[in-house]
Amino acid sequence: MEKTLKQIKTQAISDFKKHINLTQFIFLNTVGVDIIESDRNGVFMSDLVDGRKFIDCFCSAGSFNVGRCSSEIRAALTAALDDYDMGDSMFVSREKARLANKLAEIAPGDLNHVILTSGGGEAIDTAIKLARGYTGKPGIVAMIKAYHGHTGFALSAIGKPVYRDPFEPLMPNYTHAPFNDLEAVKKAVCDDTAAIIFEPVQGEAGIFPATQEFVSGLRRFCDERNVLLIFDEVQTGFGRTGKMFCAEHYGVAPDIMAVAKSLSGALYPISATLFNEKVNQFVMANPEAIQSGSGGTDLGCVAGLAVIDYMLKNDIPGHVAKMGDYIGDRILKLAEKHKGLVKEVRRKGLMIGLEYTHDMMGPLMTYYLGQNGVFAIFSGNNTKVMRLMPPLVISEKEADMLVAAMDSAMTSVLRASKLVMKASKLPLVKNVLSVQELQVAIIAVAKIARKAFPFAGGKGKK
Repeated sequence: MEKTLKQIKTQAISDFKKHINLTQFIFLNTVGVDIIESDRNGVFMSDLVDGRKFIDCFCSAGSFNVGRCSSEIRAALTAALDDYDMGDSMFVSREKARLANKLAEIAPGDLNHVILTSGGGEAIDTAIKLARGYTGKPGIVAMIKAYHGHTGFALSAIGKPVYRDPFEPLMPNYTHAPFNDLEAVKKAVCDDTAAIIFEPVQGEAGIFPATQEFVSGLRRFCDERNVLLIFDEVQTGFGRTGKMFCAEHYGVAPDIMAVAKSLSGALYPISATLFNEKVNQFVMANPEAIQSGSGGTDLGCVAGLAVIDYMLKNDIPGHVAKMGDYIGDRILKLAEKHKGLVKEVRRKGLMIGLEYTHDMMGPLMTYYLGQNGVFAIFSGNNTKVMRLMPPLVISEKEADMLVAAMDSAMTSVLRASKLVMKASKLPLVKNVLSVQELQVAIIAVAKIARKAFPFAGGKGKK
């Protein structure tokens, strides 16, 4: 007998919990986003079983810049399947050459050389290898709260101990300094420092854009000390901040830049590390030193070319600059309307972070946004912060839907947070539950209430 959609979802969840990650599922279930994605299109996705429709504001941390299941990128990749497979990573191919040339054309400064890889972590690994290889020095200065991926060299650069600690000892000679603190970074540099690496906008940390003073100061300092400057544009690249690359906002070009995520069109994995002529001296002298077994596949290059062509043809960076202001201005008005909820709004283009006034509000917002048809996740570094990173193709009509959902969710969060704060002061509760455990309990009660009173509160759009 053919399985029902509900049976398919139940089996998928059971297998996920058993074989992949039980703890992750518990979190998703707690905040009400334990969905099975279907009907992926543009800014939307739906749950397989109940048909609830969501605006995707998580976007796999910025992978879906050209939209969910983009018809144009899919068409290019489908056509390529008639003639291509992955290709041989060691051989020349037209697709590799075309993508490398296109990347060099649109990259900031003189980043004219490319090593193609398969994911963001590998692109960062490659960037750090290039820096160490070129300079002959081991030292890397990264930022506190930075996120650069979970592979070998990249993992050591992450500025969050919870990711690194289980795998100690990691790669040696890494130092971490406070982001946007130029003097502290300068003090962290020594004679053995090969490079300074940072994200122009710290994403997982809670959407913190770099200041002009910090970026310009780093460039001058690196030139003075003969240290390489690495930009991690894995999340910020390809239009996310209102420019093709975030570096353009600052008028500063790095020596090395890592890109990934949305280059793939979210259909076929590909990433790249771009670097200047100076760094290329190392590659010329060591042509086989850095290899990627599945990086720069012919199919991945076809997807990457289609993504870039789509962005240029439709001026996606310009659209993002407009929509970033459109959504950002309305969020500021919501913050004023719902006093006591939002401490600060930070953004660059469509990379938006809302910092709330209490730790519990991020998980509560995730839950209530889900009930109002928006899929968004709070920051892994700070549960006070909600990250909003919708597909870059979002329209004004869809933006209005997002803002309306946020308005409703904020109303619910303020109501629920007052209950949590009052309950947390009760001696019995205070001695038994943490605030985080209490908010989980409140969400559980909210779920029960929604089932008992289905017309109460926000509802996912159908």
